[in-house]
Amino acid sequence: MGAAPQRSHVLAGPVAGDLARRVLTRVAPLADQLVTTIEESNPGYRSTRVVPSDDLWRSCHDNLTRILQLVGGTEAYHGQEYDAARATGQRRAEQGLPIDDLLRSFRMGGRLVWEALVAEARDQDIDDDGLLDVGTRVWEVVDRTSSQVAAAYHDAERLAVRADEQRRTSIWEGLLSGVAEDPGFAFEAARMLEVPVDGRYVVVVAEPASRDTGAVRRLRDRLAGARVVSTWQVRGAALVGLVLVVGEAPDRELDALRSVLEVRGGVSPPVDGLARVPVGFRQAALALRTLGPSDTVACLDDRLPEAMLLQSPELAQQLVRTWLGSLLDLPEPERGPLLATLHAWVETAGSAGRTAELVHCHRNTVLNRLRRLSEATGRDLTTGTMPVELVLALRAHRLLGPAE
Repeated sequence: MGAAPQRSHVLAGPVAGDLARRVLTRVAPLADQLVTTIEESNPGYRSTRVVPSDDLWRSCHDNLTRILQLVGGTEAYHGQEYDAARATGQRRAEQGLPIDDLLRSFRMGGRLVWEALVAEARDQDIDDDGLLDVGTRVWEVVDRTSSQVAAAYHDAERLAVRADEQRRTSIWEGLLSGVAEDPGFAFEAARMLEVPVDGRYVVVVAEPASRDTGAVRRLRDRLAGARVVSTWQVRGAALVGLVLVVGEAPDRELDALRSVLEVRGGVSPPVDGLARVPVGFRQAALALRTLGPSDTVACLDDRLPEAMLLQSPELAQQLVRTWLGSLLDLPEPERGPLLATLHAWVETAGSAGRTAELVHCHRNTVLNRLRRLSEATGRDLTTGTMPVELVLALRAHRLLGPAE
C-alpha cells in the first residue's frame, strides 16, 4: 500500500505565501535550470537515458509548481496535494530509473526552490527570522513530497512484479499445454523465459516445490554457476524446469541437476524446441512417479520398464498376481525376508553370494529361501534365465503395491 497523503504540520505564514506566489511566476525558467542540473549532476539520468527530455522538463515544472503551492498554502487540493509527485514516482518506476536517482533529483529540486525563495526574500528585505519559518516550511514539504514519490515508486514496482509473475505463469501454462506450436507464442515465451526457441531441453518435474520464494532463483543461479542454462516455475505442488542441453547427451546437465536439486525429480529425454516441451513435461512427470523412497533424480530413459508398468496399471497388477500372488499371501514374518531375498536375487542377476551380502545372511540361508520361494510361487528360480516377467512383477509391486 502506498503512503496516504498527509497534511503539513507547519502552516504557511504570510511571508511564505507571498514569496511562493512571486517565485511561481517564474517556474518555467526554474524548470529549465533544474533539468540542466539533473542532467549534469545526476548520473542515473545520463547513464540510463530512460527519461525523455520533455518528460523530465514537464515533471520538473509540475513538481516545482506543486511544492511552491504547498509552501505558500495558495491552493485547496482536496486530498490531491501530492498527485504530481506520485505520478512522477509511478512513471519513473515504469521507466526503470533507479529510485536513488529519482530521490536525488527531488532533493535538487528542493534546494532550487529554497535558493529561489531566499533570493526573493533578499529582494523583499525579509529578515532572517522570517526566512527561518519559510525554510522550515520548505523542507517539510520537500520531505513529504519525497516520501510520496518513493511510495508511488514502490507501489508501481509491486504492480509490475505482480503483472510479470502473472504473465510468466500464463506463458508457462501455454508452454506446457502446447501453445508453443504457434511461432509467435514460442518467440514470446523464449523472450520472457530467456531461452532459445529452437534449443534442446530436458524437462524436469520435481516435488515438493519449496514455498521459499527465493528457492527457485537460487536453483537457477547454482545451475548457472555450473554453466547450465535453466528456467523454472512453481506449478501447484511441483517445480517445473527447462534445462538447456548443449551437447549430444545431457550428461553434464544431469550431473549438475543431481548436485543442486534438493528434492526428488523426474527428467525427460531431450526434446527439440519449445513446441516439444509438452511431450517432455509428460515424460518428466512419469519419470518422477517411478522414483522409490530413496531415489533422488530419475531420467525416463533409465526407468522405461517402470514407466510402462505405470502406464498399464491393470497389466502391472496382473503381473503381480500371477508371479507373486502366493508369496504375498504368506504371513508377514515369513513374507518379508523372502521378498527381500527375491529382490536381491533379481538385482544381482541370480548370485547367491551377492544376495547374501545384500540381505545380511549366510549363502546357505539364501539357497534355503530360494527353495521356499520356488514352493510359494510354483516356479523354479534357481535354474535357467531370470524370467523377465518376474523382474517386471517385482518392479510393479514396488511401484503399485500388492495386487488386490
